[in-house]
Amino acid sequence: MVSPPVLDAVVIGAGSAGLGVSFLLAQAGMRHRLLERGRIGETWRRQRWDSFQMNTPNWSTAIPGTPYHGGEPDGFYSRDQFVGMLEDHASRHRLPVETATPVLEVATGEAHGATCYHVTTPRETVLTRNVIIATGNQSRPKLPALARSLPEGPLRLHTADYRSADALPAGDVLVVGCATSGMQIAEDLIEAGGRAVYLATSRVGRQARRYRGHDIVHWIEHAGIFDQPPPVADEAGHIVARASLGARRTISLQSLSRQGATLLGRITSIDGDQVHFGDDLGDNIRFADEASAAQKRFIDEYILRSALEVPAAEPDPAEAVAPRLPEPPIRALDLRARGISAVIWCTGFDGDFSWARLPGLLDSRGQPIHERGMTVWPGVYFVGLDFQSVRRSGTVGGVAADAQHVLAAIARTRSLC
Repeated sequence: MVSPPVLDAVVIGAGSAGLGVSFLLAQAGMRHRLLERGRIGETWRRQRWDSFQMNTPNWSTAIPGTPYHGGEPDGFYSRDQFVGMLEDHASRHRLPVETATPVLEVATGEAHGATCYHVTTPRETVLTRNVIIATGNQSRPKLPALARSLPEGPLRLHTADYRSADALPAGDVLVVGCATSGMQIAEDLIEAGGRAVYLATSRVGRQARRYRGHDIVHWIEHAGIFDQPPPVADEAGHIVARASLGARRTISLQSLSRQGATLLGRITSIDGDQVHFGDDLGDNIRFADEASAAQKRFIDEYILRSALEVPAAEPDPAEAVAPRLPEPPIRALDLRARGISAVIWCTGFDGDFSWARLPGLLDSRGQPIHERGMTVWPGVYFVGLDFQSVRRSGTVGGVAADAQHVLAAIARTRSLC
């Protein structure tokens, strides 16, 4: 039996990272296939709510081969607009995307007398010199252990499951988590009206939407913040959440409280219908304020060093407003007594790499072990991981640099098989 031909690369995942890598491979004349378990942009379709907007401006939300040329460079793609951009990118560049093609396993093997990788799908096994895993590590919902302690009754959702306020049962809502998704979902619920919104907070930084005449992403880009090393993981391998950032405007804990959200500390325990909170609410507000102030000081120093002529800083209404806090502070909520019909866990994501069973590729938590996308397996790479090499990594605009670094390594190892 004749073995099938060996490709230069197989790319796994047709989100922004995989599509960006595929474009660069095509430009380099490398024979490859792009395998996607669902549809193009599947995670963006399934795990974003109806009113979702990107929190990076259109000019920076670009992947290799598709710079932004529209009329709203400082606008923000909606969920559907972003997916449409990904589909258009694949179509215009005639990329070899194969949808509804989940990868079941990646293993080593031989073909034509040389070692290569066998990528197994439900229909076939594809042979390749290189495997680029571009599924990202922000695709599988994470829930804290105490989420299992919630009593029967309230609807339990993760960020990935939330679509709109109208899709929730009548009653009030508890949102858990105040990183970007938690803040934006809390605001979405408040704007819909008709229910009380409780927000359980934690220590998460904040970024202003605009500062000194520009979108904050302009300053993050030009001042070099994006190119800083990634934050250091704690002993459990967890990296601190990115500072929250509103899509249309600054969202702060205090601005949400003025809009009507009831702010709470971090959840400490759940006992039947009773949800208990720490007394760290004030600390959490201060932590976010200080993070925003520190970022602005960094930008101010850059502006001064560069002798830039830009507008003076002006107070941001969302940051200048005083918080409206419950008095006395709420240390426990009775879900049933308060009429809370839904709890939304905005507690982040990780990646599902259970099919990638190459020894030494994943750590004890099932997450990638890599050095700037390089792994212990020659020819196996990651692209699109959060904080993969610098703080830009994991953003849509961060695909290019990490993908080009991986492609340079592939060019050096094309003789693997």
